Amino acid sequence: MRCVIARFPFDLIKTEVQDAMKGITPEPVTGESVLIGRRQYPVKQVGEIITGQDRRDFTAGEVTRALTRLGFECRPAAGAVPPTPVTPLEAASALLGDPPQA
Repeated sequence: MRCVIARFPFDLIKTEVQDAMKGITPEPVTGESVLIGRRQYPVKQVGEIITGQDRRDFTAGEVTRALTRLGFECRPAAGAVPPTPVTPLEAASALLGDPPQA
């Protein structure tokens, strides 16, 4: 599968990603993660290994999108809270600087 990470095109194959991560010890997960085999890796660690680029050159979202398209299970950051739905009244109140009404 062809994908772009940090403005560079890469042709990634699921088995190649799995082979690249064999023998690599997972770092502690503090943000988004991906499950490869039975191990959970930070997406930035996987991105660095499969692209050969510095972690500062790409976002976790870029790697997460690519790995999800390859069929890997990606997980959000542990402390991430899904956004709560906002009613039109709450959105307008927030724009005007008023506290939301209950």
